[in-house]
Formats: sequence, C-alpha cells, structure tokens
Amino acid sequence: MTAIDRRLFLGGAAAAAVGMPCLNTDFFIHSAYAQAASKPIVFLGAEALTGNWDPTTHTNLGQLILESFVFGYLTRCPMRPEKPEQLNFELATAVNPIDKYTLEFKLRDGVAFHDGKPFGAEDVKATYEYGCQPDRAAQWYPGPVEVEAVDRLTVRIKTEKFGYPAALFYYLSSFLPILSAKDVADKKVLAARPNGTGPFRFVEQKGDSSILVANDKFLAGKPKIPGVTYKFVGDTTTRTLALLSGEADIIERLEQEQVETIQKNPGFTINKAISVENKYLWFRCSKPPFNDVRLRQAAAHSIDRKVILEVLGISGHASSAHISPVKFGYADVPDFPEFDPAKAQALLAAAGFPKGKGLPELEYYVSVGFYPKTKEYGELVTEMLREQGFPVKLTVLEVAAWGNLLYDRPGGGAGHMIDCGWCTGSPEPDLVLRTHFHSSSKRITGIVDPEIDASLDRERNAASTEERKRILQTDTLPLLAQKVPSLPLFTSVFIHAMTKKLDGLYIYPNGMQDMTQATLA
Repeated sequence: MTAIDRRLFLGGAAAAAVGMPCLNTDFFIHSAYAQAASKPIVFLGAEALTGNWDPTTHTNLGQLILESFVFGYLTRCPMRPEKPEQLNFELATAVNPIDKYTLEFKLRDGVAFHDGKPFGAEDVKATYEYGCQPDRAAQWYPGPVEVEAVDRLTVRIKTEKFGYPAALFYYLSSFLPILSAKDVADKKVLAARPNGTGPFRFVEQKGDSSILVANDKFLAGKPKIPGVTYKFVGDTTTRTLALLSGEADIIERLEQEQVETIQKNPGFTINKAISVENKYLWFRCSKPPFNDVRLRQAAAHSIDRKVILEVLGISGHASSAHISPVKFGYADVPDFPEFDPAKAQALLAAAGFPKGKGLPELEYYVSVGFYPKTKEYGELVTEMLREQGFPVKLTVLEVAAWGNLLYDRPGGGAGHMIDCGWCTGSPEPDLVLRTHFHSSSKRITGIVDPEIDASLDRERNAASTEERKRILQTDTLPLLAQKVPSLPLFTSVFIHAMTKKLDGLYIYPNGMQDMTQATLA
C-alpha cells in the first residue's frame, strides 16, 4: 500500500446522513518503521516560487507542491480517477455535519508545528477565518466563515451568517494548509518562512532552491529520506538532462520527446496520471470583442481539439466539461462546442463580423517552459482561428512575463485570449468554477453573467452532495459550455520522470507528492 492508503479510514454514518461520502476514524496507523539509509531528494519543478510564504497570497502550483511537504491539512484526497471523492484524514480524525450550516472536525492530539508550538483548535480557527477572507489573493474558498473552537481538539465551521452550506468545506479541508495561529497574528512572520506540521521543515532558500529537512516529530513518524530540495528549472530539456546526468532525482511537466528519451534508459521510470488540471483558452470577457457570447462561441467552433490532442501525445486527455474527470461532479456535456466551421461563420455573421471582417487584431498569449507543447498548440489554435476570419496575433512569453499578464484588471485584462491551466488539490469543483466564472471573483475572464452566477449559487447551496452533483451535471456545466467564458482544450496528463532508485513515492493528480514513505538508494 502507498502511504496515503495506510492513512485510510472506512465507514461513517453521520456523513452519509447528509449525502457525504462515508468515513470513519477508528484508527490511524503510525509509520513505526526502521529508518532506511537514504539520500536527500532533488526535485526539479517547472514553476518559480513567489518569495512570499503565506499560502493565501498566491495561486502558484510550484509553491502549492512545496507547501504540501511542509504544511499539514485536515484531510488529504488521493483523487484517483476511479474514486475521486475519497477523503483520508491527517490533522483531523473525524468530520460530522451538525446541521446545514455547521460542520464539526475532531482534531488529532500530540501534533506540533515545526517551531514547537502544539497544534490545536485555535490554529484551525485562525487559518480558516484568515484564508477565507475575500481580500486574500488566493480566493479559493466559497466565502467568509466563522470557526468556533469548541475545545482544544474540536472546531465547528459555521456559515449560516454568510448564507451558504458548511458542507462546501468538506472537500476544501484537503486543500487549505493549516497555519499556526501565532503566525497568522504576525503577517510578516507568516510571509517570511513556512511553518507547518508536515513531514519536512523549511531550512533556507538558496537562489532557486528551497531546502527542506525531515521532520523527526512528524505525526506518522520521521520520513525515511533526510530531506528534499525543490529547485526551479524553467526549461523542460534542461530538467531532462539533469535527471539523466544524476543531478536530479525527479522532474515534472515532460513532453512526448523527453519521455521517449528517458524510456530508453533502464535506470529511470515514468509516472503518468490524469490530473485535476484542465487547460483552457481563456477569453477576456470584460471587454470587446469577447464580451459578446456569439464571438466566444464562434471561436470555440473554430478549434479542432482532436488535433491539439494529437500534438500533445501522452500529455493530454480528452475533456468535454469545464472541470477535470477527477473532480467531483464531472460529466461530459452532451452539447459541448465542437469543431464546426459552418457554425463559426454563422455566429460571426450574427455578431456583425461576417468572415471576421471588422474585427480588431486579437492578441493571444501563451507561455513556454512550464506547460507541455503550449507554443506548438498555440500556433495551431492561432491558425485555426485565422482560417475562420479571426485576426489573431500569437505572443509567446516566458513563464514570469506570462504570469504577470494572467489576471483580469479594470478595463479588461491584457490581450484578448490567454492560455492557462488550473490545478487544485481537491475534488471540489468550485475551486475552478466559482473562482473563475462567478462575478464575485472573475479572475482571468472578467465575466459578469447573472445566469452563470445563479447556476453557481444553486449548485453551491444544494442540500446534499447528490443534489449538488445533479445541478452541476444538468445545469452548471452545460451553461458554461453554452456561454464559453473559456474553452476547455483538454485535461492535462501529469508526467513525472524519476530515477528507479527512488521508491515509495505517491504523486497526487495535482502534482503534489507524498514522500513520507519514500527512499532513495
């Protein structure tokens, strides 16, 4: 079994009573193993870190991966495609719905932060009430929340004052890293260094390298490997050469050609997983011309997504919805906009731009070095749109420059279209849907649409998870496919390559890694 399997709980009548997946907390298996001789692991990541260690200040996947080594979470989600709704416990030992607006978590005793402070209810209260404030840059969460510290090891998440059900925090409990209440009280300390309860503690930053060492007081026992070095290397070829030369032990975000090269060497292995990340063509809906839904629909019908999948090879998986197949509520949308030049032309004409005549030059931004094949399929998308009359200019940027242009801003975001994925470590669909398409957030598209808002509110406020799934599949996802504030191009398949000397590693579908049982010979 993997490390995550060994922390699995079964059963749970209280959760089932309100339609939640069943869980129990009768046991927690500690890793009482002998410490094997091992070496620190060098992981080459594809995204630079922000320099601010407050988890609520960013949406940076590289930093989320590093945080998963350092911080603890109330629960963890393996997010396997065959069972995406499974939850395993970590800092919590039980979750019980009290009523529609109250969710109770029982907490694990005997856990300490890396600075020695004991973990307890005050830390969960401080984390949730701070992380869910609407002024946080990482607006992952459904709204403000009140948390009652019932006793040292019991908290109650309360949402009645804010008008949405507390059950929304069921899956989010696996995504919000638990901070020390002492750190939350001092934002300068919170930003200066990560201090969690996780299996590795932060030591120092050396240029593009973050140095972590094993936490000998980790709740499941000290990890077998003595440490992890996360190093940012933005070029895929450089990451591959570093692995082959022995400078790195594991690398991410590979393309077909690099996988083929690595597979020729018997000393390495490839890990593939359908991820929680969809890749999208995002439209700037807050300004012309894509504030007109007919032009967004015309663009969607201009793009042959099957050809994009051919270019991606093993890095892409077909998706016909605005969430990944490993997210709660996924279903292929029957009327998802497919390649249809005749429809594209009819919509262009209806919008007053027959064959694209009269449209301004449309700038489309893609990045290189992080996501696989963005330049290649960006060129394809550009040509497909041009064939239907869209006067598109493709601009290819390094990751940092692209990231600076990503989000919407007053008057409309940069350009008219931008390529981006969205990868969150929880089955919770609103980490994508509400984050991007509700007018209270807007994010990349800047869309404000009362119908979309109403649908997102309906699915969020559903009385049970089954009712919520029904609304997602029959209402929200079809509506988004019709309105196309963004066009889902495919679901990413995450490719990691590693030395065969690395054993016992579990990789989550968002790229986070469980190294608690890993060894490196």
